[in-house]
Amino acid sequence: MRSSIFFAIALIAFTAGADAISTGAVDWPTTGGGAASQHYSPLAQIRRDNVTQLTPLWTYHSGDMSKGDANHGGTALQVTPLMIDGTLYFCTPYNRIIALDAETGAEKWKFDSHANLKGVYTPVCRGVAYWSGARATARVCASRIFMNTLDSKLWAVDAATGKPCQDFGSGGKVDLLQGLGDVREAEYYPTSAPIVVGDIVATGAFVKDGQRLHAPSGAVRAFDVRSGELKWVFDPVPPGMHAVTAEEVKKGAILTRGTPNVWAPMSADAENGLLFLPTGNPSPDHYAGKERGAMDYYGSSIVALDAATGAVRWHFQTVHHDLWDYDVAPQPVLFEQQVNGKTIPGVIQATKTGQVFLLNRLTGEPLFPVEERPVPASTVPGETASPTQPFVTKPAPLAPLSITRDDIWGMTWLDRKKCLEAFDQLDYKGIFTPPSLRGSLEYPGLGGGVNWGSVSVDPLHHRMVVNMQVAPFTLKLIPRAQFKGDLHGSDLVGIGPQEDTPYVVQRGPFLSPYMTPCVAPPWGKLVAIDLNSGDKLWEQTLGTLHNMAPLIGNLLKWGTPNSGGSLQTAGGLVFIAATMDKYLRAFNADSGEELWRYELPYAGHAAPLSYQTRAAGRQLLVIAAGGHAPLGTEPGDAIIAFSLPGDSH
Repeated sequence: MRSSIFFAIALIAFTAGADAISTGAVDWPTTGGGAASQHYSPLAQIRRDNVTQLTPLWTYHSGDMSKGDANHGGTALQVTPLMIDGTLYFCTPYNRIIALDAETGAEKWKFDSHANLKGVYTPVCRGVAYWSGARATARVCASRIFMNTLDSKLWAVDAATGKPCQDFGSGGKVDLLQGLGDVREAEYYPTSAPIVVGDIVATGAFVKDGQRLHAPSGAVRAFDVRSGELKWVFDPVPPGMHAVTAEEVKKGAILTRGTPNVWAPMSADAENGLLFLPTGNPSPDHYAGKERGAMDYYGSSIVALDAATGAVRWHFQTVHHDLWDYDVAPQPVLFEQQVNGKTIPGVIQATKTGQVFLLNRLTGEPLFPVEERPVPASTVPGETASPTQPFVTKPAPLAPLSITRDDIWGMTWLDRKKCLEAFDQLDYKGIFTPPSLRGSLEYPGLGGGVNWGSVSVDPLHHRMVVNMQVAPFTLKLIPRAQFKGDLHGSDLVGIGPQEDTPYVVQRGPFLSPYMTPCVAPPWGKLVAIDLNSGDKLWEQTLGTLHNMAPLIGNLLKWGTPNSGGSLQTAGGLVFIAATMDKYLRAFNADSGEELWRYELPYAGHAAPLSYQTRAAGRQLLVIAAGGHAPLGTEPGDAIIAFSLPGDSH
């Protein structure tokens, strides 16, 4: 069995109002299919009774892939393209934008930002954003594609030609490092798509984990889509502390350092003028003490902003005083809940802990009770863990929130024995056991649970589908004076220097000598939830050891670590790749039965999309298949479109 499959565990660390099945042209205008990000298509040409006839229609290779070099650790193609008026738009890990004919896959144009990738851990670009102005009169850049880059630029290019919009910022770009002050090489960069709401384009960014207390600001900023002028800033500081404003940034002010960042995809409710932010934890990740102060206030939360002004409407915290890197990675997803004949506007916030919070999106109030329950205290001098944490009552957690000694697993008696010995040496009192000097077990692990792939929603059947993984981690705090290693070579998973605190952190996956998780499979699952009742509808193991365990891989239906998301369609199907076995799968949305699978040339760690360019055309299913080098799947560069044969529509 290839050990690289399990090294992945260490690193994975609405179409609102769609009330009928569509037979006409259907675009895919945002990475989530619409501003509400439901990852749902109202197309039903591809159905349960004909999905087995799906075959590739065309494949496009961008050429942008790498297994890693001196500058970075290898590429990851995690993009979900847009499809608008017959054109497919997507970005590559090297921050190029490519436009294709959505029917044929023929290249229309290509834009290269020439981004500097030096020091970037894994080059990735999860998507672009589109704007077309109702008042646009100019023939140039009347419609625009926006892209964040790994060297912290926000670009605007003409959707028709791919040429930079010269009236946006300076020569078509805005410098996102403005207002951040001291930023080290590859310490701050966006990985997710910007989001357009009305005439503003907003963006957050990734701030490298575990590096220093006074890391660059995690502020979210909004710019005018035409000029690139900074319109507002959300500086996520606690009440009573001065929040830096857009006007102050324009005059040279530095945004507050060490605040929670927003690296994951955002979503919006355009009708109510709301922008939803999934926030990370303040820096550093695994020790707070008095050093972090009150910066936890907006940490590991979903925050609803007024999209026009950036003012906070409400926020809901999923983890208090986060010491586990349980930042909110999944994109918020909008839905409508039906209860006793009433329609309640909701938002779904899945989490790395495997809990799914269903909230009223106008107020932030939970739609099902959330209980504050006691959790273990910290034993680390200088640290005070939160005495309670929020627990949902419905939906039930997607996997058990805690394990016992009886749950420790191995492929043989020998590796189970080694896992048990390791378990007995760790501090563990259930979920939210804080990091310790002895070493503690973190379950679920810091990769989730649910990660950035988030959930999909069928608005007709009020059904949510979510993929998740089970992958425990270990955390150990080491007094700085006792640490003898090299902090300059620290990475995202191994050693974190946590500068300006008393402790260095060491973290890694909880694995057996055979490099398998020390908990029983399945290690990847697909789960469906009824959003009206909160009840589980079905559960399915997601992934096999195909291509990873010679001869018997397809028989080992143990699930795999997964990265990416699902798509639901009006044809009664759930499409998802995400796993490490390279398969793109179709499931019966009502029962969870697997109906079809296709082996991609590279693992599809992305969310698929579906569209139809014209009323008489065919429904296409498209996915980016490009692997993820650090996860142990071969990097690639393929965009693949599937369709039914001509006589099977």
